[in-house]
Amino acid sequence: MQHSILILGGTTEARLLAEALAGQNRFTTALSLAGRTRAPIAMPVPVRTGGFGGAQGLAAYLTDHDIKMLIDATHPYAAQISHNAAEASRISGIPLVALRREGWVEREGDRWRQVESVEAAVSALGENPRRAFLALGRQELLPFEKASQHDYTIRSVDPVEPPLDVPSAHYITARGPFREADELTLLSQHGIDAIVSKNSGGTASYGKIAAARTLGVEVIMIRQPELPQVTSFESVEAVLAHLDQIFPAERGE
Repeated sequence: MQHSILILGGTTEARLLAEALAGQNRFTTALSLAGRTRAPIAMPVPVRTGGFGGAQGLAAYLTDHDIKMLIDATHPYAAQISHNAAEASRISGIPLVALRREGWVEREGDRWRQVESVEAAVSALGENPRRAFLALGRQELLPFEKASQHDYTIRSVDPVEPPLDVPSAHYITARGPFREADELTLLSQHGIDAIVSKNSGGTASYGKIAAARTLGVEVIMIRQPELPQVTSFESVEAVLAHLDQIFPAERGE
């Protein structure tokens, strides 16, 4: 008997989970992406792109497609999607688990200033001109136009179009993971004295945080949003073990 699983994705962990489930005959797995990245990495399972129409729309999709388990493996900052997933699970009665990576923890030598939002990060840069590295999604950059006195180095998966309306901005298009040694080079070459980052957790983008510690660069860290309280795990392996308990393999599989 096959069990249908829907993964709400957009993270490395979601891809790894999809790869693990793709090879198991017990499951038919689909992956849903928000569609914000223009050229997503190829996935080993069927992919749908775009929203569902809120929690009610997601609940209807789960029921209509006979989904047996919903897995929220979205980015830690995709709070609205996570809240919709929790509500859709409640409406439909279909179980939900979350795959949530642990956030980074400030260590000795770090110079973090923690803020609640992108707008607060703009204010935290201050009035005096700085050379700031923005490691944010391209949809989140517009508030920095209000602080045009700074020199910005901006890295994103897709090109920033249109570019920011500021006098000085250098754009880098790249997809992680990013090694600490390379981040040291980038920060040094551009004379960066402040990094604006989300506390995304994981290892793929931690290199810049470690490099900032080495160089004594300030990190303006945007705190993770509040997420709904649901059954959650911190690793792909833990989610797979949970699925084995819920959907035990039949004898002979």
